[in-house]
Amino acid sequence: MIPLRGRAQLQEDMARRARDLIETLTDAQRRQVLYPFDADERRDWHYFPRSRPGVALRDMTAVQQERVWALLEGGLSEQGFEKTRDVIRTEAILGKLTGRRQYRDPENYAIVLFGDPPSGKPWSWRFEGHHLSLTFTVIPDHGVAVTPAFVGANPATVPESHEQAGFKALGQEEAHGFRLLHSLSDTQRTTALIASESFGNILSGPGREGHLQQRVGLALGAMTAAQRQQALTLIETYVKNVRPELAKRELDRLAAAGIDTIHFAWAGSQQPGRPHYYRLHGPRLVIEYDNTQDEANHVHAVWHDPTNSFGQDLLRAHYEASHDKSQ
Repeated sequence: MIPLRGRAQLQEDMARRARDLIETLTDAQRRQVLYPFDADERRDWHYFPRSRPGVALRDMTAVQQERVWALLEGGLSEQGFEKTRDVIRTEAILGKLTGRRQYRDPENYAIVLFGDPPSGKPWSWRFEGHHLSLTFTVIPDHGVAVTPAFVGANPATVPESHEQAGFKALGQEEAHGFRLLHSLSDTQRTTALIASESFGNILSGPGREGHLQQRVGLALGAMTAAQRQQALTLIETYVKNVRPELAKRELDRLAAAGIDTIHFAWAGSQQPGRPHYYRLHGPRLVIEYDNTQDEANHVHAVWHDPTNSFGQDLLRAHYEASHDKSQ
């Protein structure tokens, strides 16, 4: 767990970065960016190209864009910040490959805030666009929730026809998944394989965050020590996208819930370049990765804490504490 003082400093830093951004906004932009904390839009995340609340980078000044990136740096690790940049970079690559650059705008990523950061009450912010949705929910005195967190890439691997051939925004997610699968014995792999074909997409997408209930596949408790470490490396590929203090808290929560109870499941081809899917599922964890579309060159990947989606667990603790103080 993050010590109380460290937790307060982290929350204050994030609130300061949000305030710095708000100060640069025009009145019209504030009406677009600022929503009540209880607005329905707070849970309305998606990774499709669509109209979304907030203000997009393309509609901001250079100073405002800098403040958005500063807010992102306040929530993300160096790894996560670079990955965010890479996902956005892939959007421009896709525009060139498809000849539809006007629909693939790397500045069509929007920031939106819910609640009032300086108020001392719960607040949240989301940065979102095509193949990217990052949500941080700040609950004063209790912590920061960091899921759902979605990243994707199309193309997953840039083809030879492009000058950035071979570039992969999510290469580690693929490589560590196959490394874990191929470390399993035949018997273990039979247990881990839950379908001969991939599912075509993640199953716990927008509005379906709690859809997966039953854990299937191979439990980490049935793996060797080396295999469990490889599974943890794969989990950390997702969790360590957030700043180190937040990642440590999430990993501590996973450990407290029981690492051995997490299950690893696979569907589809067991070789790269063909449609495949994997899942890591435990009491406080759902990670899904799917690479099926566009001839297995289009990745969707999501990380959930099913007990704390949009900060629900922290909010419960916050409201219970508030109720006790009012007695």
